[in-house]
Amino acid sequence: MTDMTLVTSGLWSMMRHLWHDQRVWLASVLILVALLIFDSLQAAESTVFAGKALLNTAPFLILSIAIAAWAGATGADNLIARAFVGAPLLMIGLGALAGAISPFCSCGVIPLIAALLAMGVPLSAVMAFWLASPIMDPSMFVLTAGVLDLEFAVAKTLAAIGLGVVGGTVVHLLMNHRAFTDPLREGIGNGGCGGATIRAPKPVVWRFWIDIDRREEFGKTALGTTLFLAKWLTLAFILESLMLAWIPAEAVTATLGGQGLLPIATATLVGVPAYLNGYAALPLVGGLIDQGMAPGAGMAFLVAGGVTSIPAAMAVWALARPQVFALYIVLSLSGAFVSGLLFQFWSAIPI
Repeated sequence: MTDMTLVTSGLWSMMRHLWHDQRVWLASVLILVALLIFDSLQAAESTVFAGKALLNTAPFLILSIAIAAWAGATGADNLIARAFVGAPLLMIGLGALAGAISPFCSCGVIPLIAALLAMGVPLSAVMAFWLASPIMDPSMFVLTAGVLDLEFAVAKTLAAIGLGVVGGTVVHLLMNHRAFTDPLREGIGNGGCGGATIRAPKPVVWRFWIDIDRREEFGKTALGTTLFLAKWLTLAFILESLMLAWIPAEAVTATLGGQGLLPIATATLVGVPAYLNGYAALPLVGGLIDQGMAPGAGMAFLVAGGVTSIPAAMAVWALARPQVFALYIVLSLSGAFVSGLLFQFWSAIPI
C-alpha cells in the first residue's frame, strides 16, 4: 500500500468518525449556511429563534442536568432506582400524575428521563411520565381554562394522565415479555428493566466533592449531557423556526374543520409535525372551535401536537432506541385520537 493510499484512507476514516460524532452539529451548520446564502434574513431569524428557545429552556435543563450528575456522582441513583422497584403499576400511575402537573417542558424533561433510565428505573414508569409531561403543566392549565374553558382544561389534564397510564401499562406488559431491556441508545446510559445500578449497587457518598473520582464523574456526566442536549435541541429549534416561517399556522389548523370522525383523525395526524407550541396553538384552536370545528378535533390536535412536536420527538429519537421511539409515536397518536373521541362524546352529552 502506497503512502498516498495510506493518507487517503486515514483522511477518509477521520472524516467518517467526524461525521458520526458531529453530524448533528454539522447538520445545523449546513442549514444555517444554506439559509445565509439563499435567505440571509431567515438565517438571522432562525439563529435568534434557536438562541431564545435554548435560553427559555435553560433553567429546566440546568436543573435536570445537575440532578443527573449529582445522582451519578454520589451514588444516589441506586437509592432512586430502588424506590421504583416492587410496585410497577403504582409507579406508572404516579409517573403519569407527576408528568401532568410538573412544570418541565418536553425538552427540559429529557435529561431527567435519561437519568431515570440510566439509574435503572423501569421504562414503564418513565414512559408514563414522558407521555404526560408535554401535554399539561400548571401554567398550561390556567391558560387553557382562560382561552378555551375550564372543561377543556380539565379534560386535557385527564387526557395527559390517561395517556401516561395507558402508555406505561402497555410498556409494562411488553417488558414482561422481555421487550425493551435496554431502552437508551448506545453511549447515553445503561438503563433497562432492573437497571445497572440495581444489579451492581455502589455506596452512597453525599459529600462527593471530597473524592476526586466522584468529582470527575460529576463533571463528565454534566458536560456530556449538556453537549448531547445542546446539539439536538439546537437542530430541533432551527427546524421549528423554519416551519413557523414557511408554513402559515392558519393553513394547518384550517384543515381541521367539520364534524365526525374524519376531523379528529385529521387533527391527530396534523398534530404530528405540529410546530405550534401549546400556548400558541390555544387561541387558534379556540377560534376554529368558535367557527364550528369539532371540540374533539381540537383536543386531538393539542394532545398529538404536544407529544409529537419537533423538539419533543427529536429529543426522544436522540435519547431512545428506534423501537422505543416507534412505540412512543404509536402511543401518542392512538392516545390523541382516543382523547379526541372521548371529549367529542362528552361534549355532545346535553347538560
